[in-house]
Amino acid sequence: MHSVLSSFALSCAPVSSEPYGRGHINGTQLVVCADGARYILQHINTTVFRYPEALMQNIELVTAHLRKRISDPRGVLRLVPALDGKHFVVENGEYWRVYELVENSVCYQSADRALFYESAVAFGRFQNQLADFPAEQLTETIPQFHDTPVRYATFRQAIAENAANQRDKVQREIDFVLSREAFAHTLTDLQAAGELPLRVTHNDTKINNVLFDASTNKALCVIDLDTVMPGLSVTDFGDAIRFGASTAAEDERDLSLVHFDLGLYETYVRGYLSTCGESLTKTEKAMLPIGAKMMTLECGMRFLTDHLAGDRYFHVSREGQNLDRAHTQFRLVEEMENNWQQMHKIVEESH
Repeated sequence: MHSVLSSFALSCAPVSSEPYGRGHINGTQLVVCADGARYILQHINTTVFRYPEALMQNIELVTAHLRKRISDPRGVLRLVPALDGKHFVVENGEYWRVYELVENSVCYQSADRALFYESAVAFGRFQNQLADFPAEQLTETIPQFHDTPVRYATFRQAIAENAANQRDKVQREIDFVLSREAFAHTLTDLQAAGELPLRVTHNDTKINNVLFDASTNKALCVIDLDTVMPGLSVTDFGDAIRFGASTAAEDERDLSLVHFDLGLYETYVRGYLSTCGESLTKTEKAMLPIGAKMMTLECGMRFLTDHLAGDRYFHVSREGQNLDRAHTQFRLVEEMENNWQQMHKIVEESH
């Protein structure tokens, strides 16, 4: 049993602790107390999240705001305070937090159409419930995370440095990215012009960051709030499409299996706008297809950047995996471009 638990205001003494979930960044354990109460203990990975106190402040502010807008107590993660009143504990330089376990819930690693729709409902509701939260109160814990022009500058630097001596082998891929550089400024230019509002964004809108009711499979709440910070609603939407509307794994080598599923895109659009359509501006809605293409292009560029740099950022289990990941994203970008008018039409008909 970890000694850090004695520093949190649990219901009573813990009697067991065991590894929990499939997360790869923070260490997570399920803790059971003598009275049957169950909690989630997490060790915050400060290598990835270098500003843990700012991160926890973000989570504290956002979950407090969400609690005012829910009827089901399972609709938001609940932090357990430490005995000193803070919502985290520092022991030997390591940061820890505790959440109440969301009972009768389940998390999925992949989704059918119905679950994908429910995940869209969840992230749309998250956006809607935080529409009146002043996003500038939050800290940008990962600076310029979705500033695509900045990502281009990093990409050009990786090309110039050619650290892994791969540049000449991937010229076609480099040309693909550079030919779309003007497009990459679309969202940041609109934001700078005041036409896209700053929002509270999740920044990792995958199916496995939604908890579902174990009995009904209806979405309960959004989890994994470490990357919650100020951003654009359309990038949250776009990241969900990038990952969820693809017909193949992110590192699929056979590109004949990789397609942008317009039906899944439509499913997500309907679910998302059903819960946040009224809180988004006309421009935000119009930019949803742009967000989908932007996040897919940006992610593919990041994979290619890492391939050029020698696989320093994304974990790889085989040689060339980051290049394979880049290829799938670029295939999706091409298919989005081929379905561009239809993507806009779906959004227009869904609100």
